[in-house]
Order: sequence, then C-alpha cells, then structure tokens
Amino acid sequence: MTRFRTLDLLVTVLIGAAFGVAFLGYGQLYTLIGPLTAAFKPAEGLLAGIWFLPAVLAALIVRRPGAALLAEMVASLLEMLLGGQWGWGTAISGLLQGGGVELAFALFRYRRFTLPVAVLGGILSGALEWVWERFAYYPEMSWPYALILLVLFLLSGAVLAGGLGWAASRALAATGAVDSLPSGREHVRATEA
Repeated sequence: MTRFRTLDLLVTVLIGAAFGVAFLGYGQLYTLIGPLTAAFKPAEGLLAGIWFLPAVLAALIVRRPGAALLAEMVASLLEMLLGGQWGWGTAISGLLQGGGVELAFALFRYRRFTLPVAVLGGILSGALEWVWERFAYYPEMSWPYALILLVLFLLSGAVLAGGLGWAASRALAATGAVDSLPSGREHVRATEA
C-alpha cells in the first residue's frame, strides 16, 4: 500500500502538472473578481476549494500515502515556476493544502476513499490554508471577517475540493481511464457485482 509504482507516480505528477498549469488561469480569476470582493473580502474564500482539488483527486485515484501531498506540491511549484502571482507563498500553500488532505486519509489509515473522507480532506486543507492566508495575505482583516473567511474556506473545501474531487474521480473511473489504479479496479468490481 505504501509503495508507489511507476504508474502511481506518473498519474500523481500528471494530476499535479495539469492543475499547476490550470492554476495560472484560475489565479487570474482572483484578479478579475477583485472589484466584486473589495467590499466584502471574506467572499474570496468561496473560491478557495479549487486550489485543494489536485490533492483530493490524487488521493482518491492513486490511493497511496503521499499522493495528495505530491500532487499538490507539483501543482503549486509548477504554478510558481510559470510565474504565478503569489511567488514562494504558493509552495507554502501547496504544502498545507496537500497536508490537509493527507491528514484526512491518514485518519482512516488510507483504507476509506469515500465522499465523507474526501470532504474532510477539503475541510482540513481549508483550515490549514486559512491559518497561512490569515497572517500572510490578510493580516489587516478584522477577526470577525477572518472567522467568516475561515467558514467560507471550510465550505469551499468541502464542496469544491471534496465533493467535486470525489465526483471527478468517479467519472474518471467510469471511463476506464484509471482501470490499472486502485480506484479503477474498485469501479470495475462494483459494476461486475
């Protein structure tokens, strides 16, 4: 269970790389919505869950300890190297986001790859990322607003990372594209039963 096969590594790195490139565009969305969230800064938390998605997706598809962290770190480092707007802070975010998802699956000893565990991974990522962003990006934010930001990070992590990640992993398994991975084999067994 703990050993990565070459295929596991390739899939994990591909997930991270695909999201790393996509995150450049997603980062620009924050610039575009800046005028909309200027009056209520915590609203930016509603979009945070997408940043945690590579970790959740890798954990659900590859199902190896460390897959979530590796995918998230590849995504964040690639985004940073391609000129992402947050520089080295991106790598710190990747570490925290991937770590939150790893923690959720570790709590269940990497034996449960269900929607509730994926949602918990998104929530824990949101909590860890909020700690970093509260002091790195929003130090001037009042505590009531900061707590609203936390709630929105947790909600976004649950829905956009956990829920969407789980749905995406199920959709990929249904196509047969991941049949050689644990998630694909589980899907094949479920459809044969």
